[in-house]
Amino acid sequence: MASSGMLGTFRLPPLPTIREIIKLFGLRAVKQLSQNFLLDLRLTAPGRLRIVHGDVLTYKIEKAFPNHVRRQWEDDPPNVHIIGNLPFSVSTPLIIKWLENVSLKNGPFTYGRTKMTLTFQKEVAERLVATTGSKQRSRLSIMAQYLCNVEHLFTIPGKAFVPKPEVDVGVVHFTPLIQPKIEQPFKLVEKVVQYAFQFRRKYCHQGLGMLFPKAQRLENTGKLLQLADIDPTLRPIHLSLMHFKSLCDVYRKMCDEDPQLFTYNFREELKQKRRKGQEKGDDTAEEC
Repeated sequence: MASSGMLGTFRLPPLPTIREIIKLFGLRAVKQLSQNFLLDLRLTAPGRLRIVHGDVLTYKIEKAFPNHVRRQWEDDPPNVHIIGNLPFSVSTPLIIKWLENVSLKNGPFTYGRTKMTLTFQKEVAERLVATTGSKQRSRLSIMAQYLCNVEHLFTIPGKAFVPKPEVDVGVVHFTPLIQPKIEQPFKLVEKVVQYAFQFRRKYCHQGLGMLFPKAQRLENTGKLLQLADIDPTLRPIHLSLMHFKSLCDVYRKMCDEDPQLFTYNFREELKQKRRKGQEKGDDTAEEC
């Protein structure tokens, strides 16, 4: 039997590192799924975890936590925090989905003004926080900033991940606003913003004009910009949140006056025009 002195000096071998475990079991990240292993322990959140296997695009976060954590929208944010090292392939559709949830106060935001800290490609992170006039200003800038206070906290170099991605990663923090800066339905705001940035290098009137059928396009575009008090020669990146608020408010009134206007899609009009042209060509061929 070993003496007490020998037991006192006995030491277990060190536990393997995460990198060694990955190598030991032959684990590999799937590049096609934008998977990476984040191994720098200074960047991860140690503590108790409950791992749920599911699809983040369809998982019902609103059912994940007890009711007692809920807060009124006007109160401080609840003790719930969405933290995600997002696959690049789903980061944009996912943040748009969650922003719509913010506007409707459902999904993860049934608990209140749930905070989010998420990773994106660095250039996407820069778009999310881009200010008026910035070259990175985009649809994402407006959609995020009209609903949330958005901060680019820091950048994680690609070398911190295994396998190393081709781009650096931006960590972005979102805190939903008590009052959105544009008080119109999310889908309406999204449509106006999307069309405004349709031709981002051209004057804003060209993209915004596509909100209207061709027959009334010139007249209605002029009316929209005049009532919103916007210079038609401004480029999309120079439109502020207040500009977009005015555009959305005026467009909403125009849609109320013409209920079919909101469902208009200029691409469908182009498809129908091409289809008629093809049918006319076929009829001419048959006559010959």
